[in-house]
Amino acid sequence: MIDALSPLDGRYEQKILSLRPFFSEHALMKYRLIVEIRYFIMLSEQSDIKDLPKLNASQKKALMKIVDDFDLKQAAKVKTIEKRTNHDVKAIEYYLKDCMAKISGLKQRSEFVHFGLTSEDVNNLSYGMMVHDALKNEVLPVLRSTLADFRRLGNKWKNVPLLSLTHGQPATPSTVGEQFLVFADRLERQISVLRSTKMQGKFGGAVGNYSAHLAAYPDVKWQPLGKKFIKSLGLSPLLHTTQINPHDDIAEISDAMQRINTILLDASRDMWMYISRGVFKQKIIAGEVGSSTMPHKVNPIDFENAEGNLGLSSSLFHHFAEKLPVSRLQRDLSDSTVQRNIGVAFGYNMIAVLSLRKGLSKISLNRTIAKKELEDHPEVYAEAIQMVLRKHGIAGYEKLKALTRGSKITKADLVTFVSELKLPEKEKTRLKKMIS
Repeated sequence: MIDALSPLDGRYEQKILSLRPFFSEHALMKYRLIVEIRYFIMLSEQSDIKDLPKLNASQKKALMKIVDDFDLKQAAKVKTIEKRTNHDVKAIEYYLKDCMAKISGLKQRSEFVHFGLTSEDVNNLSYGMMVHDALKNEVLPVLRSTLADFRRLGNKWKNVPLLSLTHGQPATPSTVGEQFLVFADRLERQISVLRSTKMQGKFGGAVGNYSAHLAAYPDVKWQPLGKKFIKSLGLSPLLHTTQINPHDDIAEISDAMQRINTILLDASRDMWMYISRGVFKQKIIAGEVGSSTMPHKVNPIDFENAEGNLGLSSSLFHHFAEKLPVSRLQRDLSDSTVQRNIGVAFGYNMIAVLSLRKGLSKISLNRTIAKKELEDHPEVYAEAIQMVLRKHGIAGYEKLKALTRGSKITKADLVTFVSELKLPEKEKTRLKKMIS
């Protein structure tokens, strides 16, 4: 949409469409319906709750069809109800009751919808399932593909020599492939952390102690029942809570996402530097413009785009980790509006990862430049020479320092230096071969 306030729903809309089934308001409504309906079905199966007869197969199927049929038109009906209630979860409850009135035998049982619950019971479970499903179906697959990109390029160029820089200065020879494998290993570790992190679930009423439930049915074992229900949704039960899930779960995921963003930002900046050195060339796309005034430009825009959006994503994840686990006494509502932006953080991450992958797909290695860089800096072999000297008990560091530090030397200078060393001829030959 060209008139969208956020670039996520404007300029980058097509890149983040896959996240809408998990993080849009329509999605949140749908997950709330899932929680409410599955809770209602569970209550009907409790023999101690005699006022709610067990549902038959037809009634269960009709209830789940409400979820299946919940499209944008149905979501608009919920928004109409919300205008009256000024409460989003209560609007879902009323909408569900209206739907149940059309199902045989359920109209008179509709007061068991949202029975004993507070809004956060529904919301935290909904967010938990949303995050789990988004990670499983979209976020982790794209990250694993990025990991595969790094591995593929690392293996492709694993034997191609590269001048490495430390403190921005020529340091020691490495390989092109090694640089990609460094990021692959780092990313693999954090993907593992993210995959193992599980959202939690709170389900205990107004202040977490099932007081309303017990007032109605004191003989029902509500805590074990709530625990079982939370597990059925794929979440880890929280046994002792206030009114809210304390959000330590989303804080943990946010921390993991920040680390992933940092790794990818580091990679994006390094790729930018390699391109600026000429080590990598970028594919020329017909019709593309690099600069509005400089026709020759082929800018590393994909890596720059990734860097910018990774920063936005991390800023939000940092705020989630810092803000959401803090709530005044048994609860305040400041977490509610913040949680609505969880999808925004994942959206900026998605844009960034797709941009990074696009950039990686467009690079080719300039072997001539990579070789020339090493040829122009023979002083980087000084480390190897002095280690061989140490091996033979010769203090050569200071001599090599005097020869190379801050000086422009040639390979011939190093060969002459090696020739004059008191080393076995076999070692001299090996070092000269390394230099040449």
